[in-house]
Amino acid sequence: MRPVSPTARRAPARRIVGLLAGLALGAALLAGCSSEGASTNCGLDACTVTFDRGVDARASIFGVEARLVDAQDDVVTIEVGGEQLSLTVGQQAAEVGGLAVTLDSVTESEVQVRIARNGG
Repeated sequence: MRPVSPTARRAPARRIVGLLAGLALGAALLAGCSSEGASTNCGLDACTVTFDRGVDARASIFGVEARLVDAQDDVVTIEVGGEQLSLTVGQQAAEVGGLAVTLDSVTESEVQVRIARNGG
């Protein structure tokens, strides 16, 4: 039986490290979002953003900033990609910059919207 070289022993460890690095990068790209005063739950083609009311809440979704501007009763104004949208729960998605924006819910403490790539 031939002895195993030190280089051959390190090969599986390198593959594992490479796999873990690839998975971490993939997770970051999959999320495609960051936030302040909001939480996000993202997939490949859509994100659900829950904005906290009463703070400067914003999130970056698919490279576009979304910001809660105002919420009065059941009408919410958000800014997506520099355009302001007034939304109500149940209305058809508003289209802006290749994205479809829908208001899912409004409570005293938070506003939840869904932002999807067109077709997603």
